Amino acid sequence: MDEVHELPELLMGIDMGTGSTKGVVTTAEGRILATAVRAHSMSLPRPGWAEVDAPTTWWGDLVEVVRELTVQVDPSRIKGLCVSGVGPCLLLTDGDLEPTRPAILYGIDMRATREIDELTRHFGADAVVERAGKALSAQAVGPKMAWVARHEPQVWERSRRWYNSNSYIVAKLTGEYVLDHHSASQSDPLYDIHTRDWAHDWVGQVAEHLQMPRLAWGAEVVGTIHEAGADATGLCAGTPVSIGSVDAWSEAFSAGVRRPGDLMLMYGSTMFFVQILESYRAHPMLWTTNGVEEGQYTLAAGMSTSGSLTTWLQGLMGGVPFEQLIREATAVPAGSDGLVMLPYFAGERTPIFDAQARGVIAGLSLRHGRGHLFRAAYEGIAYGIRQILEFLEDDAAPISRLVAVGGGTQGGLWTQIVSDVTGRPQEVPEQAIGASYGDALLAGIGTGLLPPDTDWARIGQVIEPRPQAREVYEQLFTIYEELYPATRAQVHALAAIQEAAHED
Repeated sequence: MDEVHELPELLMGIDMGTGSTKGVVTTAEGRILATAVRAHSMSLPRPGWAEVDAPTTWWGDLVEVVRELTVQVDPSRIKGLCVSGVGPCLLLTDGDLEPTRPAILYGIDMRATREIDELTRHFGADAVVERAGKALSAQAVGPKMAWVARHEPQVWERSRRWYNSNSYIVAKLTGEYVLDHHSASQSDPLYDIHTRDWAHDWVGQVAEHLQMPRLAWGAEVVGTIHEAGADATGLCAGTPVSIGSVDAWSEAFSAGVRRPGDLMLMYGSTMFFVQILESYRAHPMLWTTNGVEEGQYTLAAGMSTSGSLTTWLQGLMGGVPFEQLIREATAVPAGSDGLVMLPYFAGERTPIFDAQARGVIAGLSLRHGRGHLFRAAYEGIAYGIRQILEFLEDDAAPISRLVAVGGGTQGGLWTQIVSDVTGRPQEVPEQAIGASYGDALLAGIGTGLLPPDTDWARIGQVIEPRPQAREVYEQLFTIYEELYPATRAQVHALAAIQEAAHED
């Protein structure tokens, strides 16, 4: 009699990033069986604004990605699904899950500067840092709520609930209104980082009439796919769904950044940093948040542009393939023959927290070409990374290990420049698929298919700094640090002119 072999149980992870939605199906051992990707873009209706149409970009792309995945594997074998996405975002909806306006994105949307100042004065700067774990900034959700209430009062009055990208998808799939603790801990000043619950007295002053979602940890199963979700996606009704988290934290989880002193450097459309803490600590220039795992604290920082800057440059250069631009940039010596670029083309988050900052290119001459500009962009981002790493280590907590993840780690030049500028080695995992891979692991843990300490990460490469580049980068890093304060007044004046040109 032939032995009957059961087919292995599968897990699905979906991540909705700034530039694309990615999906993966894995075995319980982390072996990848299927992948799918849909590119998308955000809307930039005014300087400092960044939005998406949630039904089209988040839900529409997810449906297409899942349907492509379920063509490759039998959906009945999928025993758990988890979703991550950009955040913290503000998607306002009515009581029937219909958006009342486009979703306002995370810290790259800097419209609520007035509301940040007003809420900081109202609650007190020290009180906000103490209770929320960080100062209010463009990353916070509360000021964006206040902006909508002030500028779009009819929208505000019609709105009944609010979502992050992952919680919106979970609602579309399951009907559940729930947010993960990590995303909540970035939704300042609505969440108390110490009690790990909504700051109910402050919620009433900011969110006003909005209903607040219940809270869950990233791996926690919060519902099952209902019939409408199954009909839309091709998944089986009853499939367990874990809430997930913000994409950077799911990506850190996928890369094995889970122990105190581990720091993830995510090379994406924006540059993001996530460091695991031994215990709670806060700093007014950094973001203290919950981790993905229950009871965990993290420190975070973020730049407003990185890959989006090189994509912008590629467009200006006539769409020359990235491979060609990287070859030309590689041929340029370290320091780009005396060019220094401030990468503040969409304002900046860490470490200057200046929504009115703008890009500056210093040292241009007629002998510089596109390879110089492309390399200078990589170097400018690397100088910003060095600033933040030094800030984290000097003022926050020691960094024992730096793990590099994201699409920007491919090709080698960018990561090598970062190691050369910072003087730090970087570990690059074998599996580069990113947050969706971490989501699949979270789904496995949440459903009980995998033990909580399961780690799929394997390091494939270590990038060491090259001593021969150190001297020139030391000199140019000093110029980089001097350039922002030296040009701030002029750049702010130019930003005001840009804003005035787009006023109604």
